[in-house]
Amino acid sequence: MSTARTVLVIGGGAAGNAVTVLLRRAGLRVELVEAKDDWNATAGSGITLQGNALRVLRALGVWERVAEAGFAFDSAGLTAPDGTVLHVARDLRTGGDDLPATVGIERPRLQRILIDAVRASGAGVRLGTRAEALEQDGDGVRVRFGDGTEGRYDLVIAADGLGSATRAAIGITDKPEPTGMAVWRVAAPRPAGVVRTDLAYGGPAYIAGYCPTGDATLYAYVAEDSRDRASIPPETYADEMRRLASAYGGHWAEIVPHITDPAKVNYTWFDRLLVEGSWHRGRVVLAGDAAHCCPPTLAQGAAMSLEDALVLAELLTGADDWDDALFRAYYERRVPRVRAVVEASVLLGRWQLDGVRDADVPGLMGRTMRLLREEP
Repeated sequence: MSTARTVLVIGGGAAGNAVTVLLRRAGLRVELVEAKDDWNATAGSGITLQGNALRVLRALGVWERVAEAGFAFDSAGLTAPDGTVLHVARDLRTGGDDLPATVGIERPRLQRILIDAVRASGAGVRLGTRAEALEQDGDGVRVRFGDGTEGRYDLVIAADGLGSATRAAIGITDKPEPTGMAVWRVAAPRPAGVVRTDLAYGGPAYIAGYCPTGDATLYAYVAEDSRDRASIPPETYADEMRRLASAYGGHWAEIVPHITDPAKVNYTWFDRLLVEGSWHRGRVVLAGDAAHCCPPTLAQGAAMSLEDALVLAELLTGADDWDDALFRAYYERRVPRVRAVVEASVLLGRWQLDGVRDADVPGLMGRTMRLLREEP
């Protein structure tokens, strides 16, 4: 395969950053374009990375920095709404025995680590502009950008997120569907006793939990029925989350007083998406949230995106022909695993939202987590 091949990556999130680093390592010419001027370097509160995500971060060469910046743990607790610990389970190390089961990390810190890896790879980076038009032929794609410039590429990887404009531009009509739940998230100081994720089911919210993200930090979240965003003024976000979280005991008593700044509280609906049939049209291929997303009930959204990047880069760098067969192989390798995660994540949410009791939810979760221990 000629290293003169050129790739445009649209979107600088987990999937886009990861595939850029991996393709540059193989000697390809890669350009990454990101719509946000700041590369989303400050957005978000925290993120839970399970072992299969850590396995990809190790392949990217950033695991040591992630381990230093985050907080590793190997168990999860189930509590009553009053804070009483009901059960502590040892988590499965889905990334292998030499990686922790879970690392919590502040999302901006993870993004900065990935940004540094992209910069170090030598990829071209263009911030604050979008790919506005794509014109394909049999050998590649001509792209017109929002700043009026154009470029031609052998391949375009659309990693531009849940609302992917590229997905729509290539004729894939699938769109994310809300599941009926929403989550409030906030970063806060970590009480000394918080050394793992604890989850409370019940109370005024469906789920109330927290995850340590560093020596001094955590992120906390409460999930409830989704509401019309227009009915919740942004200046009331801290009040709304604090109202829900105040009903919970245990370490919540130390967390709630820090929920004061509405600008630091994030409100997000749970969505579901799984593009079926194929994830490509010609020389444009989807990765990450542009192809699939799931509610955060299994904490696998970023992991699935990172795995997409690993598998796609492996196939692209190991093949002479970038043809339909290659992109079909990418889809067929990824979709059973992604489907299992999406279905389990949605079902766990329905178990809370609708009182669904006709499925073996714990068994399904266990089978899904064991599946994730296998190589992607």
